[in-house]
Amino acid sequence: MTDIKKRAYQFIIIFGIISLLGDIIYEGARSVNAQYLKELGANALWVGIVAGLGEFVGYAIRLVSGYLSDKTRAYWVFTFIGYGLLITVPLLALTGVWQVAALLMIGERLGKALRSPAKDTILSQVTTQVGRGLGFGLHEAMDQIGAIAGPLMFTFIFAYVVDYNLGYTIMWIPFILLMGVLIIAKMLVPHPEQFESTSHNNSSDALTPTFWLYNAFSAFAIIGFASFPIIAFHLKSHNIVSDMTIPLLYAVAMGVDAVFAIIIGKLYDKKGLLVLLVIPIASAIVPVMAFSFHWVTVTIGIILWGLVMAVHETIMRAAIADLTSLKKRGTGYGIFNTTYGLCMFIGAVSMGWLYEIDLRYIMVFSLLNELIALVLFVYIVKFIRSKKQ
Repeated sequence: MTDIKKRAYQFIIIFGIISLLGDIIYEGARSVNAQYLKELGANALWVGIVAGLGEFVGYAIRLVSGYLSDKTRAYWVFTFIGYGLLITVPLLALTGVWQVAALLMIGERLGKALRSPAKDTILSQVTTQVGRGLGFGLHEAMDQIGAIAGPLMFTFIFAYVVDYNLGYTIMWIPFILLMGVLIIAKMLVPHPEQFESTSHNNSSDALTPTFWLYNAFSAFAIIGFASFPIIAFHLKSHNIVSDMTIPLLYAVAMGVDAVFAIIIGKLYDKKGLLVLLVIPIASAIVPVMAFSFHWVTVTIGIILWGLVMAVHETIMRAAIADLTSLKKRGTGYGIFNTTYGLCMFIGAVSMGWLYEIDLRYIMVFSLLNELIALVLFVYIVKFIRSKKQ
């Protein structure tokens, strides 16, 4: 193994630790934020507004932050500011006013929006040395460990005493560790662009037609993908499993995501965009399984849901790096992430509305969107092949 490849692996693991610690903080908080707002006196409407506004900020601002990170080339600056805003989580322990808590929660989502395009750009540069699929897959696997550990930390605390302030205060520990590891990462790789070949650096400033086709494919694939809250609502409404089992099933899905992230990432490095074929096919099957009325079928559907999430979080992101030049990488990630968030919102609202009319309509809605995504996927493959001839 060459020295530069060894340094790349070291950096990916260190960056994975950063994401792991970050997920402990914000996924842990997100598992109790709604209840905390209620404790402080907010009603259901305001809880919904805070959650919706937070998600909107968390994705919409990425379009701007991605563009600015490309313009300034200050990828590390955006990464540090974004992760630094995770300080809003332990600060929640110091407020007893729900309006202030709401602002802090939205601030945490703003941090996510600021760092995501820059962080993905840095990671995309370094992973060229080990394979982007494997690099993003390894990073996602470590990320998901944190996504599981964060909520479990609050679960463990609440098993002994229901004290929100104590839970938020403990988040100072992973926050301080995160910032320390982030400084080490910056010292180890101050110029991540050196890992990427000069051919990428000298490529066109414009986003290619292939990128926009891929973005359209992603949009329909995501709209047709059932969100977990709607699945959880179905399980609760029909008493298919107990209340305690629902978060357990979510943890299982996150575990599936972590395990398959590396496998799918390695497949992407060998087969390229063809691996993305699993998204429209599996996404169309998920509603049929997950919205059934037997716990075994539901469990299989949720496992499949975790598999699709693994593809979303690894090769969907890795593909952006392969479809954009380094000069437009942050912008590309910003556009993709904004599309992702908007389409998740459209899909969730549409399926929630259809669920109230007839459960079967969700399956039809998903199938139609995934069929469109499949047609676009075939067109993308043909378009790429025609350019190579």
